[in-house]
Amino acid sequence: MKAPEKKWHRLWKGSWSVLILALMLVATACGSPAASGQGEQAQGNPAPAAQQQAQPVADKPVTLQNNGMEMTYPEAPKRAVTLNQHVTEVMLALGLGDKMVGTAYLDDQILPELKEAYDKVPVLSDKYPSKEVLMAAEPDFVYAGWKSGFGDKGVGSMEELEKAGIKSYLHESSNKTAPTVEDVFTDIQNIGRIFRMEDRANELVSKMKTEMEQTTSKLGQVDKPLKVFVYDSGEEQAFTAANNYMTALINMAGGKNIFDDIQKGWADVSWEEVVSRNPDVIIIVDYGDKSQEQKRELLLSKKELASVSAIQNNRLIVLPLSAASEGVRGPIALKILAEGLYPEKFKQ
Repeated sequence: MKAPEKKWHRLWKGSWSVLILALMLVATACGSPAASGQGEQAQGNPAPAAQQQAQPVADKPVTLQNNGMEMTYPEAPKRAVTLNQHVTEVMLALGLGDKMVGTAYLDDQILPELKEAYDKVPVLSDKYPSKEVLMAAEPDFVYAGWKSGFGDKGVGSMEELEKAGIKSYLHESSNKTAPTVEDVFTDIQNIGRIFRMEDRANELVSKMKTEMEQTTSKLGQVDKPLKVFVYDSGEEQAFTAANNYMTALINMAGGKNIFDDIQKGWADVSWEEVVSRNPDVIIIVDYGDKSQEQKRELLLSKKELASVSAIQNNRLIVLPLSAASEGVRGPIALKILAEGLYPEKFKQ
């Protein structure tokens, strides 16, 4: 063999050895747990890209339209403060108590199943906290149930909080005319999105829907809805629910709010107008300085109402404000109303 042929032979032999070694390394890598992704998952490392796409992206900004503003939440809040009981219960029902550094403004007792989590959250004030008290809690997120929370007697506007580097959210279903149950579900799901807990929010909404469907199924078809008057407060005139969330619940419970033609959430009406519309049932909203017993006595003793069917038949239902609010108690409120309006359908 000539010298050039020997040189070529050596090069060919060496290349073949390298190729065999490379093939062995590739085969070994393909058979290893790490290459197949099993090792990464077993050790708690990120799942393959295909699986990552199926999960919510925690660091992706969330943008929502809220209270007429476009709000962007770059990351999940870590230090939240809630104003008003029904939104406090939304947070706790979503398991977000560990993300709360303060709460305020209870209407009555917290839901029993949420009390343990609630007791771990600092109470900043019986009503709305001052701006100074709020800032001392160093929140990065403020969640209000009513617009008053962001009003002059509240903690400051959403714009002011934004300038201070604090994100916020207003529970929209509590602050619009004629909200539906679906509007409440949307608020809950929005909080799930903001805190990157969408699955948990969807599970909560699904549970609420199931419980409400159990009540409406038992109620069945109502051919002639009972006429309902909602008494919130007032002596010279009545402060009543007009076209708000309670109207939606009353409709679902087989009733009709006698003042649902007023196109706002709450309204003052004369006792003469209540008499002329002659409700079959009166709902007493339980909260505030007067007890439900005092409100009941006022209605039963009021001479102007003596001819009203609900008074003559002593058909008064008590509904806590916390249940009447647009939170997680929708199933509880619906059950109270349906059983109060049509007790014969719920007898065992």
